[in-house]
Amino acid sequence: MNARRDFIKFSCAAALAGGLALMAWPSFAQSQSLSLLNVSYDPTRELYAEFNRAFSRHWKAKTGQDLNIEQSHGGSGKQARSIIDGLGADVATLALAGDTDALHKQGGWIPKDWQKRLPHNSSPYTSTIVFVVRRGNPKGIKDWDDLARPGISVITPNPKTSGGARWNYLAAWEFARRKLGGDAKAREFMARLYGNVPVLDTGARGATTTFAQRGQGDVLIAWENEAQLLQKEFGGRFDVIAPSLSILAEPAVTVVDRNVDRKGTRAVAEEYLKYLYSEEGQDIVGRHFYRPAVSEKAQAKYAGQFPKLNLFTVDAAFGGWEKAAREHFADGAAFDQIYTRK
Repeated sequence: MNARRDFIKFSCAAALAGGLALMAWPSFAQSQSLSLLNVSYDPTRELYAEFNRAFSRHWKAKTGQDLNIEQSHGGSGKQARSIIDGLGADVATLALAGDTDALHKQGGWIPKDWQKRLPHNSSPYTSTIVFVVRRGNPKGIKDWDDLARPGISVITPNPKTSGGARWNYLAAWEFARRKLGGDAKAREFMARLYGNVPVLDTGARGATTTFAQRGQGDVLIAWENEAQLLQKEFGGRFDVIAPSLSILAEPAVTVVDRNVDRKGTRAVAEEYLKYLYSEEGQDIVGRHFYRPAVSEKAQAKYAGQFPKLNLFTVDAAFGGWEKAAREHFADGAAFDQIYTRK
């Protein structure tokens, strides 16, 4: 997989079209072009590379104005912390609503009801968690319990910094709780699983690199879109395994209110996120192996690339992200108790 810079810039070349555009968008009259920063999580690099080009064309056609879109990627929790610490994101497209909630709780960057501002709880696409194994599946990995077997090397990122890693962790925990009977057994299972993890990368893309390029591990716990991208880019070197139970991942998006109001970019930032729900936006979502959330046309078009899985939600299994974070990912909580570095 080709390495990509943390910040990717895209722009359209043209001049601002006349007085009507200025009347329609008065806050932009001082500048011939706009800049927008989308702070996102690791595996969305390719998705937003294409989406940014499409939205720039849309914005140019609508307003006559050039748009320069900058992109920042990293572990979702780390990205949220960067915004809280002052990174000037116009929009945040993070891996989970819990990371986005932190923007409200720590500094009031967004309102408490941010998730009600866009359709589908501000999640324009969904995903889930699957396994990637070496071609031919030499270790015979079929389900979550195989990841806790002796002699299996598991690659997954750090749930303290990565949103994707939290989805991985909770999917494994719920599988163990249902199969083995209760949280105490699930905790023992998770200790065995994480005992098989040789390294914790800070984000999902780092874990993919460790598995695919550095050749470490027998199995990668991965976003569904990341797994399919590996298959596409590496020409059959890997197989994707769908476990018997997985989690409905609902990455959420929001305007970062304090920043857009300071920078005068609210109109373009809001339009940017709304365009993810457009037919073109949903088609791009499906093309990059995310599950379109609202477009029936895109859902039908890309249905064949998504296996039917038995999925549960964080709300149903763990009482929501706030409770799950407190019990599993806070300092001294369950993850800290079970994971011992080698």
